[in-house]
Amino acid sequence: MSETPNIPDDHQTNTELNQTKKKRNKNRKNSVKVEQSDTNGAVEETKMPPTISVQDIQKAMEIFSLQQRAAKTPAEALHKQYKFWYTQPVPKMTETILNDGPIEEDKTIDQIRNEPFTLPEDFQWDTLSLDDPFVLKELYTLLNENYVEDEDSMFRFDYQPHFLKWALQPPGWLKEWHVGVRVVKSNKLVGFISAIPALLKVYNKSQKMVEINFLCVHKRLRSKRVAPVLIREITRRVNQTGIFQAVYTAGIVLPKPIGTCRYWHRSLNPKKLIDVKFSHLSRNMTMQRTLKLHKLPDSIRTPGFRKLTEKDLPQARKLLSNYMKTFDLSPMFSDEEFKHWFLPQEGIIDAYVVENNNKITDLVSFYTLPSTIMHHPTYRTLKAAYSFYNVSTKTPWIELMQDALISARDANFDVFNALDLMDNKEFLEPLKFGVGDGNLQYYLYNWKCPEIHSSKIGLILQ
Repeated sequence: MSETPNIPDDHQTNTELNQTKKKRNKNRKNSVKVEQSDTNGAVEETKMPPTISVQDIQKAMEIFSLQQRAAKTPAEALHKQYKFWYTQPVPKMTETILNDGPIEEDKTIDQIRNEPFTLPEDFQWDTLSLDDPFVLKELYTLLNENYVEDEDSMFRFDYQPHFLKWALQPPGWLKEWHVGVRVVKSNKLVGFISAIPALLKVYNKSQKMVEINFLCVHKRLRSKRVAPVLIREITRRVNQTGIFQAVYTAGIVLPKPIGTCRYWHRSLNPKKLIDVKFSHLSRNMTMQRTLKLHKLPDSIRTPGFRKLTEKDLPQARKLLSNYMKTFDLSPMFSDEEFKHWFLPQEGIIDAYVVENNNKITDLVSFYTLPSTIMHHPTYRTLKAAYSFYNVSTKTPWIELMQDALISARDANFDVFNALDLMDNKEFLEPLKFGVGDGNLQYYLYNWKCPEIHSSKIGLILQ
């Protein structure tokens, strides 16, 4: 998953604010005393009114600001109470975890609520039928206008309808897990959350879970506390099928990440990226020098490097499966799932293999996720490739991924993005990727485990 935004983080009063209040009360009790003489010459003590320093005001404002915004770091998260999340089976931020396993026992069917959770007045549930082009277009519009965008509101993810069907209808998908919220009067779609089935390996245990994605609430309704109800409702529906664990990602810090990754970006069209302010000229760099720095070879270099075909699927799946066993968090793809996720589809997923003597030795893949460029007079779309799953057993990482970059450039991508998970650090800096400014946190629901280093995370969510 690419980032999962808008997950509630509860803006409540924290202990630091209480401490500030106590300090002020103490100041009142210890207000300055001065001596005054009355008309008879007697001396009496008079209390001066308490004063609040500029520093006190600034500190209070900083604390208030911290409460109102989502936590971006674990240090910021410690100032939050997370009233919603601490009602859920997730670890506390301060909790030290030494073993792995479920937090709560599986529920029996009679322990699972039969009726949907209650929405705020004037809203109603709707299970979306994504095979209906009109409904799919509604979902596209909701996400396009209200989903992930950068803090400066310059770029916004633009999940295309055919991409959404690929992401939301893998083998085993259920219509009941495409949960929408509509306005009663207008029938307008204003909220969504989804789940898809997945078999994951967490350390040495395999566990059937769901991947939670595309949690989105219309911007005008975020004060209505719809997101927590969406999370409870998708949990209820998933529980009814006998699944009680989930994995999800977010760009903010919630209780409690099992691992944190950082996005890296490789310019393929530096001039455009600088023009739209996705990136900028480095100090003492000219545009000409920047173009020269990021120039790639004219054509691929690796013998046997070609696009993945259907006949390659058995070998390619076995290659990836063996590689996935080396990580502490990774998917376990069936034949059908591997075909769905990796067989190339234009505008959705690209995959390449290296074949020598009828043997596939290497695999690279990336999916297409453009962004809408906001408020630019010339450009409307930023075409981005996102690194998916890559395996190197014969071709060195740098040579293999350079050919992936060339393939993306030749397909008119502007930028190639990759997380610093798996073995990606082997090629990020050598191939001139630049580090991004945001983290992606990984979370497990109703499953605790020790923290996993980014190099041992082998899972990608769209």
